[in-house]
Amino acid sequence: MKIAVIGRGLWGAAAARHLALSGADVTLIGPSEPVDKTAHPGVFGSHYDEGRITRKNASDPYWARISIASIDRYAEIEAQSGIGFYTEAGAVLAGGADYMALVEASRAACDISCDMLDRAALAQRFAFFDFPDHFTGYHEVTRAGHISPRRLVEAQTKAAQNLGAKLLPETVDGINERPNTVEVITAHGRHSFDQVLVAAGYNTDRVLGRDAQLQVFARTIAFFEVPPAEALRLKSMPTLIYEAAEDPYLLPPIKYPDGKLYIKLGGDPDDVPLSSEKDVGDWFRSGGNRAVRDHQAGILRSLMPDLNFTSLSMGACVTSWTKDRRPEVARLSNRLSVCTGGNGAGAKCSDEIGRLGAALILEETGD
Repeated sequence: MKIAVIGRGLWGAAAARHLALSGADVTLIGPSEPVDKTAHPGVFGSHYDEGRITRKNASDPYWARISIASIDRYAEIEAQSGIGFYTEAGAVLAGGADYMALVEASRAACDISCDMLDRAALAQRFAFFDFPDHFTGYHEVTRAGHISPRRLVEAQTKAAQNLGAKLLPETVDGINERPNTVEVITAHGRHSFDQVLVAAGYNTDRVLGRDAQLQVFARTIAFFEVPPAEALRLKSMPTLIYEAAEDPYLLPPIKYPDGKLYIKLGGDPDDVPLSSEKDVGDWFRSGGNRAVRDHQAGILRSLMPDLNFTSLSMGACVTSWTKDRRPEVARLSNRLSVCTGGNGAGAKCSDEIGRLGAALILEETGD
């Protein structure tokens, strides 16, 4: 039984590892990260980054449960691959009474342990943040913080290969489902498999050759370079999600491949749709929206008025949304399955979503 996982991102690499753990003959298909994104003509990935928040708490128990399941396996993935990707910096969710009531309902349903902080306690514990007076917060001290999505994909891929999986670093142009096989077409040839799982992120609809099911939105990320002394001052800074119109999220100083330390802030004031493959490619190559970057800079100056940063830059990524705001993990036929739709929350819980995608294949084949 030959299985292909199309999509070498967070979910596809996770699915490949879980399939390899089962002893399946699995091939993970997807291109490597482009060296020069501004000139790259092919597909992109939003995991080309060093910082994503990981936490257990959420305003929806569904996301809390699958995040907990993934966090529980971080150490296993690191041990199997020899690649570290997780930093336990802690995580804070903060907001007004209605917002925190949703978080509390989810926390209680999933029995999540955290410190519950009123306005005074928030100010005392995190003096570098300036929250509105009506905010309270939950602080997850352990089993929360941030992951490097780039290194997590590398770790999942390496672990899968260590377990016998094969890697095909090519871009898939299409698939043909036949009575007894599925043909996967790349620029370099045609490959036949018994089962195929498509986990290609924003590119999933194109790979499947189906009408658009996903909504794809442009996202700009702002990066604030901080000197080492400032990073030291902020050594106790957790990751943060707090209630605001832009749905902002903030990560503490993280070292990037250029050797510099950056605080990262995401959260767009508007949802800008990307309706075609060309739109997505042009967006990634653009590097982001300067107006959004400057808006985000204003957000951070309000939240952290004493922050000393030496430069401001930006990056471009996308989010893919399903109609029901839940991942699409489904069998499309006897030989074809799909695992897509991160809905802006798919990094921290990627191992569990990949496991669920792999389970579709294993349940069908009886492996």
